[in-house]
Amino acid sequence: MLVEYLPILIFLGIAAGMALAAIGASYVVARQRPDSEKVSAYECGFDAFGDARRQFDVRFYLVAILFIIFDLEIAFLFPWAISLGQIGMFGFWSMIVFLAVLTVGFVYEWKKGALEWE
Repeated sequence: MLVEYLPILIFLGIAAGMALAAIGASYVVARQRPDSEKVSAYECGFDAFGDARRQFDVRFYLVAILFIIFDLEIAFLFPWAISLGQIGMFGFWSMIVFLAVLTVGFVYEWKKGALEWE
């Protein structure tokens, strides 16, 4: 029975080997002298090191909530669409309720101004 999992184990071994080879090649080929521009903060807009009690804009949380809304929607929509024939009307209306809850979250984000970045 465990022989059936051998191709998966081989695939994971090859993937791990390729990942390690890519990381090793980057250390051999690339120049490893970061400058101040390369190590500066770039995604969140403020320095990563500083006072942890400093306040920052709530829009970062709103963008994170927006990402979760769309990420969950896509993650559940594909399996639902594939199995729609087997789950019947109960499955259909369950997904409609799920999408309605996500729509309420999206409207909340819209009203709070998370889509209008300055």
